[in-house]
Amino acid sequence: MAYSDSDDRVGAHASRSTAAQAPAAVKILIAGGFGVGKTTMVGAVSEVVPLNTEEHLTVAGVGVDDIDGVDQKATTTVALDFGRITVSPQLVLYLFGTPGQERFWFMWNDLVHGALGAVVLVDTRRLESSFASVDFFESRGVPFVVGVNCFDGRQDRTESEVREALDLDPHTPVVMGDLRQRRASRDLLLALIELLMSGPAQLPGHPVAAQPGTVRTT
Repeated sequence: MAYSDSDDRVGAHASRSTAAQAPAAVKILIAGGFGVGKTTMVGAVSEVVPLNTEEHLTVAGVGVDDIDGVDQKATTTVALDFGRITVSPQLVLYLFGTPGQERFWFMWNDLVHGALGAVVLVDTRRLESSFASVDFFESRGVPFVVGVNCFDGRQDRTESEVREALDLDPHTPVVMGDLRQRRASRDLLLALIELLMSGPAQLPGHPVAAQPGTVRTT
């Protein structure tokens, strides 16, 4: 079958149309200390079956891993968690959960490449376990929001107490909720999107980048 120049023009036009309609893909990191709920959050909000690299804790970690306050935890993420959520026809978030144990922190330097923003999860019983995450993103200029994981709806600290303990910038959003629930995890991601849209790190190709508060999930 012979092809004409018009066929080439039609093909090129179709390719441009497809590219114009393709949603922007944004990489987001989900970070925090060991056992704060990173894997749980990715699993709760992802629209696809999440990928995780959890392994059982073994005697090799005794004396190395700090499991104070989470001694009932039997598994740990050794590389990353991965999930995806479509926020709108124009925007898809790809979620990368970081490992929380200090011996796996070297992975963070690779995972942060290309990330537009981050979520730092904290457990009010162990706020100090998330200090390193806050320092990591602040030192690299990566915008982030803080999610306070209120297990079973229990809220042990106020927002102001969390802000003071983590020494947060006044403009850093703090969202509280049980992140095992999809709605709470979604609201936390929406808070990050609005932060990105309101600052210099605008979401690529998003039509409402200058109008915080207008994003809705599909």
